[in-house]
This record gives sequence, C-alpha cells and structure tokens, in this order.
Amino acid sequence: MSDRELQELARDAGIQISWHDVNGLEKRVSDESVKALLSAINLPAQTAAQVAESRQRLAEEKSALALSLTADLGEPITAASFGGRFKLSLESGEMLEGEFSEQRALPGILEPGYHRLELGEREVQIAVAPRSSYTLSEVTGGQKIWGLAVQLYALRSQNDGGIGDFGALEEFTRAAASHGADALAISPVHAQFSADLTRFGPYAPSNRSAFNVLHISEPTDFENRSDFIDWQASGAARLRALRRSFETFNDHAGLEHFRRASGVGLERHAMFEAIGSWLSKSQGKFSDWRMWPVELRNPENPEIESFKRAHQDEINFQMYLQYRADCELGAASEAARAAGMKVGLIADLAVGTDQGGSHSWSRQNEILQGVEVGAPPDAINREGQSWGITAFSPRGLRSSGFSAFIEMLRHALRHAGGVRIDHVMGLARLWLIPHGHTSADGAYLRMPVQDLMRLVRLESHRHKAIILGEDLGTLPEGFQEMLDESGIAGLRVLWFEKQGDQFKHPLSWSKSAVAVTSTHDLPTVAGWWRGEDIAWRNKLGMAGDDMSVRDEERSQLWNAMVDAGVAAQPMPSHDDAGAVADAACAFLGRTASTLALLPIEDALALPQQANLPGTVDEHPNWRRRLSEDASVILDRPDVAARLARLSHARRI
Repeated sequence: MSDRELQELARDAGIQISWHDVNGLEKRVSDESVKALLSAINLPAQTAAQVAESRQRLAEEKSALALSLTADLGEPITAASFGGRFKLSLESGEMLEGEFSEQRALPGILEPGYHRLELGEREVQIAVAPRSSYTLSEVTGGQKIWGLAVQLYALRSQNDGGIGDFGALEEFTRAAASHGADALAISPVHAQFSADLTRFGPYAPSNRSAFNVLHISEPTDFENRSDFIDWQASGAARLRALRRSFETFNDHAGLEHFRRASGVGLERHAMFEAIGSWLSKSQGKFSDWRMWPVELRNPENPEIESFKRAHQDEINFQMYLQYRADCELGAASEAARAAGMKVGLIADLAVGTDQGGSHSWSRQNEILQGVEVGAPPDAINREGQSWGITAFSPRGLRSSGFSAFIEMLRHALRHAGGVRIDHVMGLARLWLIPHGHTSADGAYLRMPVQDLMRLVRLESHRHKAIILGEDLGTLPEGFQEMLDESGIAGLRVLWFEKQGDQFKHPLSWSKSAVAVTSTHDLPTVAGWWRGEDIAWRNKLGMAGDDMSVRDEERSQLWNAMVDAGVAAQPMPSHDDAGAVADAACAFLGRTASTLALLPIEDALALPQQANLPGTVDEHPNWRRRLSEDASVILDRPDVAARLARLSHARRI
C-alpha cells in the first residue's frame, strides 16, 4: 500500500491529513492516526486490499440514491440517480408531478419543510431550508435586549435535595423577567446515567435526545445546603423519591400520549436505562454497554424484546421520568413567555456524548467509535484538548437520512426560544483523536456541513427559535461567512474582543453576534480581575498566562471601560471585585450586539468559574451552587443594581 493510496482514501472519507497550528506551522497527521480514524468511520485501511475495498465502498455510497436530501429554498436539486418522471408530495399536502431536466435536476421547491419525492417504488425525503434561521432581529425588531446565563444545577430552592431543578428554574425565570431580562440561557439538560451518578458533566451526556432526570422537582429525604453538589448522594435520594412518586402516579393517559409522540429514540433510552439499572444491581457496579452481555449490546438483537417483557415496570418508570422532566421544563418555558420574555429559554446543545451512553448504544451505525472529540493545541490550551466524548459519523448520518440529528435538534428546541450549539465548528469538522493517543495526534474529519446547516435553519424556522453558535477557537475557512449567511449568531467574549493589545470599544462589537462577559470554561469577571484562573493553573502545573501579563491586561480593560463611559479612574484594587463587576455589566450593556447575555456569576461578582478545561477531579467542575434561593437571589441590592446598569446601558 502506497502513501498516496492511503491519503486518497483519507481525502475521499473527509479526513484532513494536514493542518496548521496556532503559529501557522503545517502539521502532518501520521499514517497510524489516519488508519485509526478511518477504522472509526468503518473504513478499514490496514492493508492495500482493505484500502481498495474501502474506496470502492465510498464510491458506491456516493452514487447511490440517498434516503434524504437537503436543499435551499427555490434552488434546483440535482442527483446522479435522478431521471424520468417524478411525483413530489409537499408537506403542505400539495402534489406536483413532472420530469427531470436533462441535467437530472428537480425544479426548486418554494415551500420550506420536509417533502416526499417518489421515484417509482422508491421514496426520498427532501428537507428544504430557508436561507436563514429565525434571527434575533425578527424577535426584537432591532431593539437591543439582554438576558442571563445560568448553570441550572447551581440554582437553589426549598427542599431541592442538593441539586438545582426545573422548579427552581421556573422561579428564576420569573425573577429574571421581573428585572427586565428577555432571555435565559441554561446549561445542558441532556440525559446522564441514572445507574452511575459519578457521571454528571453536562457536556459529556449519555443522550442529547433525552432529559437529565435529576433536574425533576421532587422533595427528597436528603438535605444538602453545602456550596458544592454531592451528585451521588443527592442523585440517589432524588431517584428514590421519584420511585415513590411513580407508585402513586395516575396520569397514565398523559404518559401514554407522550410515549407515542416521542418515538423509538426515547423508548430506546428508557430501555438502556433499565438495562443499566438491572445490571448494576446484579453485578454490584455500573458497566459500559460495550461490556454488557453480548445479547444486550445492540437494541436490534431479538433478546432485547425478552428483556423488555421481563422488565416492563422499570422501562415504564424510565419513561415516566422523561415525561416528568418534559412537563417541568415546558412549565419553565411557559413561565418565561408569560412573564414577557422576548426570547425565553435558550437551551444548550453539547457537541457530543459519552461513548458508553445510550445515544451511542441506540444509534451505533450513526455514532463514531474508537475516537474522542477534542481540539488541537492552541493559544489557550497548549496541550490540546480531549473531551472524552464521541459524536455523529458523517457516513452514518447520510445513511440514516440524518434522522438522529433531526431528532436531537427537535428535542433541544422543544421547550426553548433558542438553542446554543456548543463548538458550532463541529457542524463543519471535528478534531478526532484515536483512543490511546494525545490530542496532537488527532486530525480533522469533514462533516456534511451544508446538509447540517440546512437542517438547523429549517428546524429554527419551524420552531421560531434563534440559533447561537459557540464559535470560539480556530474556524474553518469560510465558516464565519456561512454562519452569518445562515443567521446563526456567534459569541463575542469580553476577554477576546481586542484590537492588538487594546480592548475594543463596546460599540464596535458585532451587532449580529451575542455579547457575553465570559463563559463556563473561562474565568468570571471577578476571577479574572483577581487572577484566580492563573492561581488554579499554577497550582495544578498547567500552562497559561502569568500575573505580570494580567497586570497589564487589567489596566487595558479598565481604560477601555473608562473610554466607554462606564467607569472612572482610579482603577480598583485586585480585591475590589464588586466595582469591576459593576463596570463590566454596564460595558456589556453598551455593546452593539442585539443580545447581551450576562452569566449569573458576573451578576453576583463571584470569583470561581464553573469548569476548568483540562481537569476532571482536580477542580470542582460542575459542582458549585449559588448562595441564595432562585426566587430572591437577583433581589440582593448589589445584584439588582448591576442588572439595572446593564438594562439602562442597553437603552442608550
């Protein structure tokens, strides 16, 4: 096998065999990594014969008629397999018939939606997307608005058992609206593992098309007023309480309707949870599904039906949990609308899932195996990142007609006025790392970006919901323009909005992007000002800025705030977090961005960030709780004053 043959297979499969690092230097992916990545997308390449077979398989797939096609509104649709007469059933019910042109083209469709193309005995779904998603300008009419961002688990309420829940979210939503907020962005509420409560990272979920049932509001026999969540103790207490509640549950008609409407995806998640619970009890520990008895490792196996009959009560319980979560998140969303929020809840969509989770088990042909998603070394994380998660396979998505991706989008938008897509660059390419390798040994895998973008725009249009894209990091060439054309609002973060060494004036920030002071992976305003992030990195031996650089940046930031008219000299001391948070809120409000989102940590002038990338247990990631109940925390005089400054600055 020659290098050329391997490289051509990699290119045809969408693997980028070279890339440029943060310094612009070209790096070549090793043959070992290329072979491992090809194997992960089910294209073996260890021998010359395997390379030839894999190339033949790819060629056949590209020439075959797909189950689903995507198209832009009004644009002709072409496919090599088109020809002869066609019958087109539009989603509205209108029927069209005709013949393909000599160029094998179907005339442009002028109605957005999911349409059915009949070619003899075969059918193809055609998803026709509008040119843009539902935009902020359509929501606000050009008015500048603001909102808050909160880690849902951090919220407190009476009898919450130690974990923030949907009831607390509903209370917090009303409180935020009463202060003038038009949006509330929340952390991911994707399903975790009820049989393994040690897994609680919201960005490494079990399934992005199911809910985290630990956020259900149910009084428990466990009280935890600590500053940190004990996920195992609190989670176990919550599940015990929910089992007791299920024993007296009587809305069987509502549950059955929810079950039928949810489809096979949620049914399989309930099955996964039931199997995990049963095996954990019988084996005394949780096991990855890839270590389950072989007859249970695939939902298509006939033995699964036998398990279902024997454990129907547990499966019903798991479906009940999803039903409760759905109802409660829906109530929080309705509270946002009723309180007058223009956007309402903004959901968060993680970039991938745990490889041992229910999405990977349920959708084995559509999920990458043998690799982890991450990021190459860059200026912020110089060792690169490996996130311990997997994601959709481009070949798997095409072969399934993008059904899993559509299901995931609809679930995210079900009770939201918008969705934030984490690492939105993943729609175009993913940095994949073969198991057992470091991030520097990874490579980019090209995704079907045009198809995915169209589906995002279409679902946004159908749900009347805005789309935010977390676009921090290295973007593929032309991707920013693609986001702009699709109406997807990127994020502009205070720490990165610079022109050379100077912080930009807020009026020069992008109008179409969303302005934020910080994110869950970055230091808070108070923490940055005090250098808490540097102290943590030094403590853990991680690379990063030093305090002398931060001293210069503090002066630069304060000068920018003075120039913007939201602060005055002299500059506050390192310990005066409140004064800096005051100025930062007003600075954020002055930005040109249509939507400004303020993390609750910055409204409260808290010094510690939610997550420190590159750590697992060394830093208390995803465990910090807020100090006061959700219904009153924004009424604290200093907090209310900051929100008032932000709101006033939005109107200037």
